[in-house]
Amino acid sequence: MTTLLSKILHPTFSVMNKLKLYVSSCVVLVAAAGCIKNDIPYPRIAQNIVEIAAEGQSKEAYIDSVTYEATIYLEETTDIQNVRFSEYKVSTGGVSHPDLLDGTYDLSEPLFVNITRFQEYTWEVKAVQDIVRYFQVEGEVGESVVDPVAHRVIVNMPEDTDLSHLTLQRVKLGPEGITTISPELNPGPLDLAYPLRVNVTAHGRTEIWTIYAQFTDAIVTTTSVDAWSQVIWAYGNGPADVVNGFQYREASSAEWIDIPSSEVHQTQGAFSCRIPHLKPLTEYVVRAVSGDNIGNEIKVTTQATADIPGGDFENWYQNDKKMWAPWAEGGMPYWDSGNGGSITLGQNLTEPTDHVPAGLSGRAAQCTTKFVGIGSIGKLGAGSIFTGTYIRTDGTNGVLAFGRPWTLRPTRLRGYFQYKAKTIDYANNEWQELKGRPDSCHIYVALADWTAPYEIRTNPKNRQLFNKNAPSIIAYGELIYSGDMNDYKEFSIDLNYRDTSRIPTYLQITCATSKYGDYFTGGNGSVLYLDQFYFDWDY
Repeated sequence: MTTLLSKILHPTFSVMNKLKLYVSSCVVLVAAAGCIKNDIPYPRIAQNIVEIAAEGQSKEAYIDSVTYEATIYLEETTDIQNVRFSEYKVSTGGVSHPDLLDGTYDLSEPLFVNITRFQEYTWEVKAVQDIVRYFQVEGEVGESVVDPVAHRVIVNMPEDTDLSHLTLQRVKLGPEGITTISPELNPGPLDLAYPLRVNVTAHGRTEIWTIYAQFTDAIVTTTSVDAWSQVIWAYGNGPADVVNGFQYREASSAEWIDIPSSEVHQTQGAFSCRIPHLKPLTEYVVRAVSGDNIGNEIKVTTQATADIPGGDFENWYQNDKKMWAPWAEGGMPYWDSGNGGSITLGQNLTEPTDHVPAGLSGRAAQCTTKFVGIGSIGKLGAGSIFTGTYIRTDGTNGVLAFGRPWTLRPTRLRGYFQYKAKTIDYANNEWQELKGRPDSCHIYVALADWTAPYEIRTNPKNRQLFNKNAPSIIAYGELIYSGDMNDYKEFSIDLNYRDTSRIPTYLQITCATSKYGDYFTGGNGSVLYLDQFYFDWDY
C-alpha cells in the first residue's frame, strides 16, 4: 500500500489529489485554530479630545487628558442649554459617541462623551459661564446677595429702615441686553416691606425670582482676612454710601494703624484692601471700620518666606551617559531638563556654564535650541529647565511631570537672564508661519492647586501641554523676550493672583530657549542663560 508521503513525492501524483490534500490540510488548521485561545490583548491607546470649540465661546477651551475633562468657557449671552460646537476632534482612530458636531447640546449640566478605539474612554464636557448679576439699593449694608441657583436676592438694611420706601439704584439679573424683568424694575422707589416676585426671562425661558429685604444690626463687618508672608488682604461689608476702611495692628501692640482711604477699593457696600510691608511669621489683628462704627476683629499669622531650592543653578553633575543634571550628585533634584530625551542622540540641550552675571561667581544654566538627529533625520529641540521631573521619552517626544510641592504665596519672581535669538528655521506644520521670524525665549511661573504633579506630553497623538488658563492655576506670570542681549539683565515677573485665599500645592517655573519648543519650532542655535532665581514677598 502506497503511503500518503510517497504519493505526494511521486511525480505522477495527480493535481486533483494535491488540491484535495491542500484543502483538507486547511480545514484541519482552521479547526485547530478555533481551539487555540488568543491571549494577545488589544493595545491600550488612550483616546482623547484633541480639539474642541463652541459658538459663543469667550476664551480657548481647556482640555485635561489626565482627568478626561474638557471645559468650555461661554460668553454671558450664549444660550448654555443650546450650545453648538464649531470644532471637535478626537485621537486618530477614535470614534466619539455622540459626535459633538451634530446638533446642539445642553451644557447646563456636564455632558458625558464616550470615545472608543479598542477600549472605551469617558470624557466629561462642561461649560463655565460667568453672568454678572447685581441688585443695589441706597443705604444697604454690604452687597445684596444674588443667588442664581435659588433665584433670589437678599438685601441687608440697617435697623429702623422703612422697607416700604427704599430706593433702587441699579439691577441686572441676567445676560446683558437679552434679559427682561416683569414687572419692570427701574431705578427709583422700591417697596420691599414684603417679598417681591418678578419674572426674569432670557433665551425664551422664564425664571421666577424672589427679592427680600432684611434687617442687620451689624453696620460694618470684617468678612475675611487672607495672610500671606508679608501681605494681608482684608475684606469687609458696610454701608454702601459712606467711606469704609480698615485698621490693623500687631497682636503684641495696642496701637491701631489706619489704612489710607486711597488704598481701599469699594463696590456698593463691599470693600477690600491690601496691607503690605508686614513681618513674616507674625500675628496681626485686622478690623473693618465705617465712621465711628467698628467691625469684628480677626486674628491671623503671616506665612514664612523661602528660597527657591536650586534657584542659584550652582549644583550639577554628569551621569555615566554624559547627561548633565541640574542637581548635585546624590542630592534631591528640584529642577530638571529635557536632556533625558536629547542625550539618546548624544546631545545636552541644557548644561552648566561659567558665564554668570557681572559681580557674581560660580555657575549658571545655559539652554540651547539645537537640531537633534543624524543628518536630516531628527527634530529641533529647545533647551529648557523646569521645576519637576523628566519621566521618559515617547518615541522622539517627551513625557514630563511639572511641579514641586509649595504652599507659600510670593508676589513676583526675580532673577538674571541673557538671550541670544536666532531666526526660526525649523517649524512643524502648525507653526510654519513663524519661519523667518526671530526666536523668543519664555520664562513663566505658576502656582497651582494640583493634587499631583501635572503630566506634560509633547506627542501630537496624546499631547498635553501647560495651560495658564486652567482652573487649577491660582497665580501666573511670564516673560517673553526676542532679540540679542550683550550681557545679563535682571528680570522681574509679577504673579497675578485669581484669588487671594486659595493656597497652592505646587510651584511651577519653566524656562525655554524657544517659546514654541513644545511644538519643535524655533531657531537652531538660540541660547538662554539663567542665574540667581528668587522670590519677592511684598508689594
